[in-house]
Amino acid sequence: MEEEIVNRVTASPLVTFNLEEYNPAGEIAEIDLKDILFQGLILREKDLRDFIKTHDWSGYRDKNVAIFCSADAVIPTWAYMLIGIALQPFAGKTVFGSRNDLLARLFEEKLQSVNWEQFQDKKVVIKGCSEVHVPESAYLYAAARLRPLAASIMYGEPCSTVPLYKRPK
Repeated sequence: MEEEIVNRVTASPLVTFNLEEYNPAGEIAEIDLKDILFQGLILREKDLRDFIKTHDWSGYRDKNVAIFCSADAVIPTWAYMLIGIALQPFAGKTVFGSRNDLLARLFEEKLQSVNWEQFQDKKVVIKGCSEVHVPESAYLYAAARLRPLAASIMYGEPCSTVPLYKRPK
């Protein structure tokens, strides 16, 4: 007599929260001010203003742009502001920081629209493996929002999870 094989994962009450579903739309571009520095060390206002006048800003149309300087140079705050103002008519979102900083901000904005109450008293697995890059900050944000609501929080896949939190009884 054959015993029926039961898939305990699909029969479990686990709810999977997949951060990949909140991957922000839009292309990401970067502007590294190191390319404008005089001798790779100093930002001169005239060079920056010339760059702003001659640069083709239309290439950033509808893109999300990270503005930063990868060189070890002191960049005045107004320089980032000038670049941001030049981008404003074209870019979707501009942030000071790296590509990952921008991605973190975009994920957080998308996650703010989640109806977190749907996870009240649920056993939630925050899906770990994804095909797109999800910044660690998005995982932290999701865990923080789930903690007051969920009965338990796990990380990974429903078949193999790492327990993160279990509400005391």
